[in-house]
Amino acid sequence: MKKRVTGLGGFFFKTKDPNKVKDWYNKHLGLNTDQYGSTFWWKDKEGNDCSTQWSPMKDDTTYFEPSTSNFMMNFRVENLVELIQVLKEEGVTVVGEIQEFEYGKFGWILDPDGNKIELWEPIDKAFL
Repeated sequence: MKKRVTGLGGFFFKTKDPNKVKDWYNKHLGLNTDQYGSTFWWKDKEGNDCSTQWSPMKDDTTYFEPSTSNFMMNFRVENLVELIQVLKEEGVTVVGEIQEFEYGKFGWILDPDGNKIELWEPIDKAFL
């Protein structure tokens, strides 16, 4: 199997007031924020447009379940379907089923501490 993780796709965290947090990061750190947080654009080794997302989420979100953590990491991966199969064979806990959207495929696993990790096979051009 080729490289598994190709980069950080995003960092998501719970907060009482996502809009207040986004405004603070915009004002003090200059993050260009929108309803989803802030998107960072960069180029991969082949010069393709790529994105990484920073997103504060309402503290009552159920998106991180079954994890009880206040954060979730998203890793960019190649060939998600193959990777999920390999991870299952390695005994990694897989959460739910792979989902596909116009901007890529998503799958979820749990790390040894029970943190939910999102795996994303991106189609960055869908965001442009």
